[in-house]
Amino acid sequence: MISVVLAESALELVPSELKHHQSVISHARKLGKLSSEILLDNSWHFAAMKGIINELKRGRPDLVHFSILEATTIPLYLKNKIKLYVHTIDDKVIYFGQNVHVPKSYHRFAGLIEKLYKEKKIIANNETLLEIKNKTFSELIDEINPSKIIGFSTKGTENSYEKIVSEINTDYCLVFGGFQKGHFSDSIEKKFAQMYSVGNEPFEGHTVVARMLYEYEKTIFM
Repeated sequence: MISVVLAESALELVPSELKHHQSVISHARKLGKLSSEILLDNSWHFAAMKGIINELKRGRPDLVHFSILEATTIPLYLKNKIKLYVHTIDDKVIYFGQNVHVPKSYHRFAGLIEKLYKEKKIIANNETLLEIKNKTFSELIDEINPSKIIGFSTKGTENSYEKIVSEINTDYCLVFGGFQKGHFSDSIEKKFAQMYSVGNEPFEGHTVVARMLYEYEKTIFM
């Protein structure tokens, strides 16, 4: 099966340097949680996030949610033809078990991820559905050990979905950005054997994930 990685994803708990900001404290109180137990979210924490490192790449867990849904609600995933990993901006990796149904409601999704950060595993019927580990992108790639890594970025060589799919083998790893704006870190780009752009204008990450996986899916089931 191919591996799919959402890299540097904007999915993190509020960092320690922001947990005492009034906007964070106020939001946490509404949720009935500690400020260190909630997801960093630009919609609520915009004032707190001003000027932080990688500001434009952080605080958008909703976009990561979209991409996860695109990858886990399709035949490729349901028939165990892809393996999904979410690498976060703060160097953690979320592992997905087989046939995991992620909540479509963002509120419930956020609660699930906050629970995962706290408990490290989500288990049902003695089966691990989700697990989070401290791991860098490089360590994850070493673990996956793909024969080739393909990244998707507006900095890449422009190509069509169909042409890219024609080059993919089942032991490849496809890497998509899990952030709103910006580009992959240099350390991540260096891992790519090839980096592609799928248009002359930027598309939202979940759109690229959906279209790329659909084109690949057609080669498997059609």
